[in-house]
Amino acid sequence: MRNQVQLITYADRLGGTLPGLTNLLRDRLEGLFGGVHVLPFFTPIDGADTGFDPIDHTAVDPRLGGWEDLAELSETAEIMADLIVNHVSRDSAFFQDVIERGEESTYAGMFLSFERIFGDGATEDELLRIYRPRPGLPFTEVKLGGRRRIVWTTFTSHQIDLDVDHLETRRYLRSVLERFAEHGVRIVRLDAVGYAVKKPGTSSFMIPETFAFTDELTTWAKELGIEVLVEVHAYYRHQVEIAGQVDWVYDFALPPLILHGLTAGDAGPLRRWLDVRPRNAVTVLDTHDGISVLDVAADASDSGSAGLLDPQQIDDLVEAVHANSRGESRLATGTAASNVDLYQVNCTYYDALGQDDTAYLIARMIQFFTPGVPQVYYVGLLGGTNDMQLLEATAVGRDINRHRYLTDELDEALQSPLVRQLMGLIRLRNTHPAFAGEWRLADGDDEVVEMRWEHDGDDATLRVELGARTFALSVSTPDGTATATEREHLETLGR
Repeated sequence: MRNQVQLITYADRLGGTLPGLTNLLRDRLEGLFGGVHVLPFFTPIDGADTGFDPIDHTAVDPRLGGWEDLAELSETAEIMADLIVNHVSRDSAFFQDVIERGEESTYAGMFLSFERIFGDGATEDELLRIYRPRPGLPFTEVKLGGRRRIVWTTFTSHQIDLDVDHLETRRYLRSVLERFAEHGVRIVRLDAVGYAVKKPGTSSFMIPETFAFTDELTTWAKELGIEVLVEVHAYYRHQVEIAGQVDWVYDFALPPLILHGLTAGDAGPLRRWLDVRPRNAVTVLDTHDGISVLDVAADASDSGSAGLLDPQQIDDLVEAVHANSRGESRLATGTAASNVDLYQVNCTYYDALGQDDTAYLIARMIQFFTPGVPQVYYVGLLGGTNDMQLLEATAVGRDINRHRYLTDELDEALQSPLVRQLMGLIRLRNTHPAFAGEWRLADGDDEVVEMRWEHDGDDATLRVELGARTFALSVSTPDGTATATEREHLETLGR
């Protein structure tokens, strides 16, 4: 993966189509992004979970274009795509054949019935041990071949879980990887891979067999010239462990720790994380999902393993986001909206900081200075605010941060001072030679974070006082040292 800032976006919500996104990256966003994570572009993009419930994972939704358009995009930016390994849509040809023919279907073994997993029955303890990110047990009643059956559905009743050990499932997943490789995809994000392996008597989440399956998928991908990014929300020590076995992991702890630092004036938890976190991380503040607190919480399976934040700090953080967003995030979080993960707060990152431009840019500076490859969500790039109209229309909590940008609205956002200043930071992160070198965290107290990059005589230093929300960003130039202490300085710093 290129050591440059990456964009993460839906093609239909920024650009409208794959060719539209390509044109945008070649025109108004030229030179900003080394790569782009195109969120699910498969058929259909508007299913039960905005493309994460593919009917056909090997087909581009024709409303966005075709595979040739993805290949064209790859000529402009390194492409990341999602390999949805845990499930397919209830409406997929595979599962519809099983609905019609039951056990006579060629694909019957691809799907996990309760009977197949718990052939001798399940105890209450076994069922309660299963980890699920949403309320209730992960099962749905369906008629298969005219017979009432119970199938495994980790996320929604429209997303039917796959048996990843079955030959047909493996053929299917390999075919998707091959299609990706043929059309310019260079990184795959293993969506929900932590839930992919089910085993009676366990949590069926990130168990040893999950790691073995992830290793196998990674081998398949590498044979095709594709790198692997693992998407897992987990206790922070598990995340460090996972990072040692894969190409890339997400740093999902960073967003809540930066929010905590800026809302509580406390840099201690962030500093402790910066000391132990994996370096092969994709850093984010916002994504198409909510802001996770699970990644900074105590280990749910071991009460003796403390988190990066204690329970009171997490409660205070969540309430601070609700207050900063004028209560809007509360309407999109937890049981207030459907299709939610209870460990996530749904809100734009800009609103989570009360639309404070300086605080928001400080958060981006910390992200860009943290080791790893930064990824910027399209709504965050444009300083987007909570889309309450879309939330009201769909009642899906995450839609508060999934705005659809029309051309005029996009052009207006790109001219705002906040966005121009953020683009200056992105260009600095992409082009300054210091970011190819060595990183260190300076000693300091629990109010200050100071980070420095050095490479072949070039350097870049960021010092932030979180409580005061002040910063000093200094970088070497051919003419000496350039320093920014005000937002207005950032627009030209990366030129």
